[in-house]
Amino acid sequence: MDMMANLLVQGTQMLLVLALAPLLTGLVRKVKARLTRRRGASVFQPYRDLARLLNKEAVLAHNASWLFRAVPYLLFAATWVAAALVPTFGTGLIFSWSADLIVITALLGSARFFLALAGMDVGTSFGGIGSSREVMISSLAEPAMIMIVFSLALVAQSTQLSTIASVMVAGVGLRVSLALALVALAIVAVAENGRIPVDNPATHLELTMVHEAMVLEYSGRHLALIELAAQLKLLLFISLVACVFVPWGLAPAGAGAGALVLGMASYGAKLAAGAVLLAVFETSIAKMRVFRVPDFLGAALMLGLLGTLLLFVSRML
Repeated sequence: MDMMANLLVQGTQMLLVLALAPLLTGLVRKVKARLTRRRGASVFQPYRDLARLLNKEAVLAHNASWLFRAVPYLLFAATWVAAALVPTFGTGLIFSWSADLIVITALLGSARFFLALAGMDVGTSFGGIGSSREVMISSLAEPAMIMIVFSLALVAQSTQLSTIASVMVAGVGLRVSLALALVALAIVAVAENGRIPVDNPATHLELTMVHEAMVLEYSGRHLALIELAAQLKLLLFISLVACVFVPWGLAPAGAGAGALVLGMASYGAKLAAGAVLLAVFETSIAKMRVFRVPDFLGAALMLGLLGTLLLFVSRML
């Protein structure tokens, strides 16, 4: 009976992140529209867009290989699994042992690798440009993410997210290293999701687009899976920030239904706050040139490295 209840809670988390990902994207767009004095589309518009794409026929280039057809499914599966592993409303779930920061980083890296290959598969110039830019960005974002993982691991003595959240709730005090890790994680999240100032998800200008350039040849259900994977990735990073740095409200292991419901409400509030903060940030800053992106991500790498060094030196002393 306990096994069935645990599986039910874990399944609820998997379905919850899948259901809330389009809503989060719609909320970010709505807030950005309001901040720029526009009415904007409904927050439920991403659901309609996904349904419209799923009802359309998938058109493939004549020289597209099996990889081009398989990548949308691989991308969606890897991103969904990574997003479902991050504790959202409770810790100590049945699959919490696999909710490891290194595993999540590896899943995201694998998804990015296959998407870059798919962008070059058809042989279009846009796909090659987008893939090369994506690889350039990831070559700096991934080391910064690893430095952030090291910083958190030195504090919690573990890379498991449930353990990190429990340590943060218990209290670790004000630490400069954690503040540096938070800023570095925010920079990496902006770059990984292709948000302003690194990329603009609403543009199709060939001189600026990165993610959109790799998926221009996709349509129908394939494009729907890619769009849903991008929405899940945004939710993943906001959930990661909430789990590690704002873990209050998470239901502990073995909690009852009341604590789980309270955790869901707390998680919804954190997602809404993250969406508003992201919309305000994107509205108040301009997109940078592609050649400035390494400087932007280099700052995240340096912040993560400084945080790790500070923690290591403090332990040595």
